[in-house]
Amino acid sequence: MTDSDPQAGHIAALIELHRSLPRKGPGDEAFSLALLDSLPALPPHPRIADLGCGSGAATLLLARYYSSKVIAVDFTAPFIEELEARARETGLDRLVVGLCADMGRLDWAPASLDLIWSEGAAYALGFENALALWRPLLADGGIAVVSELSWFDDAPPAAARDYWQTGYPEMGSEAQNIGRAQRAGYRVLETRRLPSEAWWKNYYGPLRGRMPEIEPTPANQAVLRETEEEMEQFGRWSEVYGYTFYVLQANA
Repeated sequence: MTDSDPQAGHIAALIELHRSLPRKGPGDEAFSLALLDSLPALPPHPRIADLGCGSGAATLLLARYYSSKVIAVDFTAPFIEELEARARETGLDRLVVGLCADMGRLDWAPASLDLIWSEGAAYALGFENALALWRPLLADGGIAVVSELSWFDDAPPAAARDYWQTGYPEMGSEAQNIGRAQRAGYRVLETRRLPSEAWWKNYYGPLRGRMPEIEPTPANQAVLRETEEEMEQFGRWSEVYGYTFYVLQANA
C-alpha cells in the first residue's frame, strides 16, 4: 500500500482494525433471534443469503436457526476466511458457503432466494439502490431483512446532521427509507430499532479493546481518530440516529 493510494490505505486500515472482532458492526444475537421469530413462514430449507456478512455473526445464526444453507457474501477476503474458520469451529461448515464477491454484482438466477439478510452493509451501495439490485434475486413473497443507519427524527439537530453530512450524506429518516423500499419493489412489514446498548456492548466495546493493538501507521492513526469521533458522536446522539432493521417482503 502506498501513499499515492489513500483510499486503499484507508480501507486496509479499517480492515486491520476490525480483524478478529466477532462483529464488524453493531448488532445483537437476541435482537436478531426475536426478529427471526417474527418473520412470515418461509419454505422448508429456505434459500438464504447474508450480504455484506463480515465475519459471519448473522450467517452462523441464520444457519443454526433454519438448519439450511446460507451463502455469505463479503468483498473482504480476510473476513470470509474468519467466517469459514468460525463455521468449522461451530460445526456449521456444511451449511455455510463463503463467497468473496461484490454484493452489488451478483449474477445469480432470478427468484433464487427466499431470504436476504444484510446488516449495516446496504449503505455501501446506497440503500434504495441495494434494495433494487437485490429485488430480482428474491422469489415473489420472499423476505429481505436489511439494517440501515437512519435518522429517528425527520428534523435531527444540526450538529448531528453536520457530522454525518461528511460520512453518509445520503442517510435518510425512517420514513424516507420506507419510501425507498417501496419504490424498490417491497412491502414494508415492520421496522425495529437496534437498541443503543447493543452498539456499546457488542461493537464499540470490543472495538475499543482492539484499538491499542493496531500498529501506529499514518493510515491506521487516521482511522483510529475517525473511530473515536464516531463513538463520541453516537454517545451524544444515540436517541437521534442508529440502525433500523427494515423487514421487507418482495411484491409479486
